Amino acid sequence: MAEYGGGGGRIGTLAIHAGQEPDPSTGAIMTPVFQTSTYVQAKPGEHRGFEYSRTRNPTRDALEANLAALEGARFGLCFGSGCAAASAVMHCLSAGDHVLVAADVYGGTFRVFDKVFSRGGIRFDFLDFTDPAAVEAALRPETKVLWLETPSNPMLMVLDIPRLAALGRKRGIAVVVDNTFATPCLQRPLDLGADLVVHSTTKYLGGHSDVVGGAILTRDPEWHRRLAFVQNAVGAVPGPWDCFLALRGTKTLHLRMERHCSNAMAVARRLEEHPRIAKVIYPGLESHPQHALAKAQMRGFGGMITCVVDAPLEEVRTILGRFRLFSLAESLGGVESLIEHPAIMTHASVPRENREKLGILDGLIRLSVGVEDVEDLIADVERALG
Repeated sequence: MAEYGGGGGRIGTLAIHAGQEPDPSTGAIMTPVFQTSTYVQAKPGEHRGFEYSRTRNPTRDALEANLAALEGARFGLCFGSGCAAASAVMHCLSAGDHVLVAADVYGGTFRVFDKVFSRGGIRFDFLDFTDPAAVEAALRPETKVLWLETPSNPMLMVLDIPRLAALGRKRGIAVVVDNTFATPCLQRPLDLGADLVVHSTTKYLGGHSDVVGGAILTRDPEWHRRLAFVQNAVGAVPGPWDCFLALRGTKTLHLRMERHCSNAMAVARRLEEHPRIAKVIYPGLESHPQHALAKAQMRGFGGMITCVVDAPLEEVRTILGRFRLFSLAESLGGVESLIEHPAIMTHASVPRENREKLGILDGLIRLSVGVEDVEDLIADVERALG
């Protein structure tokens, strides 16, 4: 529940310093892991701001302030996973409320909305957010949230945040942007008009495939008040060691993102030339349908690539098994390169009919391009494709 008090600085400086001061008792430059569940009080109700670690923990405070600074937010709240962060937003709604969701979202987001919160009476519609006119036409008096993911997972659609944020503002509807793929290094949705930013800190923010977490960042005191209540009441918070790992990860975020972006661009261009590849989807390519918007809205194009292999499913399985540097695994955003099959793996919870409408076909594969030497990554792609 940390509040970031400002202090300025560019993103590389903020990544290393924001929310962190040397430990006053020892001078330790790294924020300590406060591995404690409770705190001694001088008198009943008289404490130093900490009474129970579900409510607040100094290590979590440091991470929350750090992430708030990176996103240009005033408030940061951290959670046990990205799905827990998304759930916290939904816990602020009531039965009968309506949420419009970009159709191409992470499968776990679809699952928790469609299979969990819909049972409690919240209504969800999933539609193509690349058409803002269609979004406006789908609004209802009871619509409370527009849920964006840009670039989206796995089709890498780029959504017009300023235009959709203006639509939400005009109607009094909160605009939430899942900024996991872009990170604040490439895109700051609050600067573009969004009300809330959600992250899976498991991905690029942590960056080392060793911790699971989530976060919500906002400038709005009322949203912060409501979310802080949910964070404490529901209790889906990260432990101090997880916060320490994520905080260590953010220190190199700006450096890693530069390499992710340059490597992904090189791999995407090689895939575009390969005869076994029917289609490459990467916002940095001129062939991407929202390339111009990506150039205007983002400071880089990220480390994620989606492509379609011109082969039947069984052959695609064989190809995936031939990769050596790209490990076959779910998740993304770590220093090591990963590859996966969305229809079978990350998006299996999305009904087949919905997947096919989105283009999540049997030949579709998703690459999370890491920070290895790009020549080795390209050689791995060449070897696997044959």
